[in-house]
Amino acid sequence: MVFRLPEDEIVFPNPALADPDGLLAVGGDLSVERLLLAYHNGIFPWFSDDDPICWYSPHERCVIYPAEVKVSKSMGKVLKSGTFVITFNRAFSEVIINCAKVGRKDQPGTWITKEMQDAYIRLHEHGYAKSVEVWKDNVLVGGLYGVEIGDVFCGESMFSLVSNASKAALIWLCQSNKFKLIDCQLPNDHLMSLGAEMISREKYSEFLNG
Repeated sequence: MVFRLPEDEIVFPNPALADPDGLLAVGGDLSVERLLLAYHNGIFPWFSDDDPICWYSPHERCVIYPAEVKVSKSMGKVLKSGTFVITFNRAFSEVIINCAKVGRKDQPGTWITKEMQDAYIRLHEHGYAKSVEVWKDNVLVGGLYGVEIGDVFCGESMFSLVSNASKAALIWLCQSNKFKLIDCQLPNDHLMSLGAEMISREKYSEFLNG
């Protein structure tokens, strides 16, 4: 059952009531207060320009335990070579704008709409949304961004303009000792090759509330 959120109150239904595909609710807004309540409850927005705001809470979560991230020999050489300079939370707006340019397989446009960009930049300005930047020859060539909820980094999107740049950003985040869990939301081959695994919503919630 998909719930319609009230306009005059910042609330969400129990995430366990989400549809099989994870869709829980529609409506509301992307205010800092509503986004923080969503993330603290394992909920995130995901929608296209012509859609209403849709809120998801998957029954299973794709995550990486930082200590278990898999670094191939070739990737290890790339990281040691000094090809990339990696920074944390230095160029958030540039990262999200580049992520928005990444095409979606079999789908037109981007889910990182201008409304979404503005909302996460506000979250960043309030100290909650963070980014990892990958530089080569002083040019931003890759990175990722997400929302920090305690010891959990809720990853939203990544981009790469040169080979291995986004992978370098994610590995750096895992090895930074800043977080106990990296939330990747939904699985793909790229994430699974780095050691991502699926956990239940209940187990994920324990990390959020731990």
